[in-house]
Amino acid sequence: MPSSAPKVTYGIDDRPPLREAIPLGFQHYLTMFGSTVAIPFILADALGASPAQVGQLIGTIFFVSGIATLLQSTFGNRLPIIQGGTFSFLAPTIAICSMAGIAEAGFEVKMQHVQGAIIAGSIFEMLIGFTGTVGLLVRFVSPIVVAPTIALIGLALFKFGATGSGAGAFWPIGGLTIGLIVAFSQYLSRRHRVCNLYPVLLGIVGAWLTCIVCTETGLFGPGHPAYTDFSKVSDAPVLRVPYPFQWGMPQFAIPAMVGMLAGYVASVIESVGDYYACARLSGAPVPGPKQINRGIAFEGIGSCIAGIFGSGNGTTSYSENIGAIGLTRVGSRRVVQIGAMIMLVLAVFGKFGALFSTIPQPIVGGMYCVMFGMIASVGLSNLQFVDLNSARNLFIIGFAIFMGLSLPEYFGSLEGPLLDGGWKWLGDIITSIGLSGMSVGAIIALVLDNTIPGSDEERGLTAWKRTG
Repeated sequence: MPSSAPKVTYGIDDRPPLREAIPLGFQHYLTMFGSTVAIPFILADALGASPAQVGQLIGTIFFVSGIATLLQSTFGNRLPIIQGGTFSFLAPTIAICSMAGIAEAGFEVKMQHVQGAIIAGSIFEMLIGFTGTVGLLVRFVSPIVVAPTIALIGLALFKFGATGSGAGAFWPIGGLTIGLIVAFSQYLSRRHRVCNLYPVLLGIVGAWLTCIVCTETGLFGPGHPAYTDFSKVSDAPVLRVPYPFQWGMPQFAIPAMVGMLAGYVASVIESVGDYYACARLSGAPVPGPKQINRGIAFEGIGSCIAGIFGSGNGTTSYSENIGAIGLTRVGSRRVVQIGAMIMLVLAVFGKFGALFSTIPQPIVGGMYCVMFGMIASVGLSNLQFVDLNSARNLFIIGFAIFMGLSLPEYFGSLEGPLLDGGWKWLGDIITSIGLSGMSVGAIIALVLDNTIPGSDEERGLTAWKRTG
């Protein structure tokens, strides 16, 4: 019988010494930094935010992420899983900012409508979690559903890896980052404990130092993809503590709230897949319905906090950090909680966050190339429980993965709304779900696996229950 999970250096309940746990927690902070910082920058134009306001949003979203991670890892699903901003909310947020009566407004008014939609959606997420609705649906989930769902977390994010906005922006540095992380995590991890525990951190720092040296010697000038611009640090405030309703009181508009629900549906589907991936990599049992219910409920609480503080986004489970767990083989809950405390402390130090925003994009893209690939393989590893000689299973898996990659390209190419008139709200929901490859793959696999006849042994449920 296949082993239930990869070997780990520190399991979910282990408590590494602080001299190791603090750098490991900081590594999680660095891992989620790129995606988290990207969200305020992506939303800046739609919100009409000034550079100073973007900096304030960055501090706020990290502050909220720290709170949400502590709540989730302590009271929620209790998995070593980072909570942070979600790309699922980007399309609904941009749509809200372009609505009639809001598009002409300033930053504060737009943010108030976004806050109202996020808070309203968080109540929906808390309800489906606390009432056990999500857990009931999980009974219909088999390894055939989980495998493509998790695999698409990594595969659907390929645009952030080796493309022109990632490692491909300057391959010498992007390739160096990939090479260093691979070397530390795979070739040197068995020889040196430091390489085993901190492969991502060592890879980022090594490539970053190279960029700094090349910048200081004039090899990389302004405008170069790997140029390290420290002027961002000097312009940032020393201290700024985010506070509730800092942009004003939320505005609750029905069209905005309905549109944001699509982002929540996609986020819930993605998070359930993340729970399975995180549990598997950290050596924990397969998540049960009660654990998943608590996790989704506390994601709702985290999003509500994000709406109250006005981060411009909600919170969800971070796939990037699950990939880091796979590379480091450290699945300790304590490490993630320390990472959350680092987020809280550093969020109020504007200059420290600004320092790490100077990490060049080729380094971030190189890091994603390695970690997103790891997530994809973790998803596919669930197929060890499935009968891969079954034509039924092969059809469902292949079709779900292909459509999970193909449909988002279609929805992303649409120049106007999917549906017009009174059905526009439905079109917005379908579009938001369709843009999430993981949501598409999960829905297709879930429907087909539960409607096409197949035995429990064929579907992998028998072997999966033994390992759980």
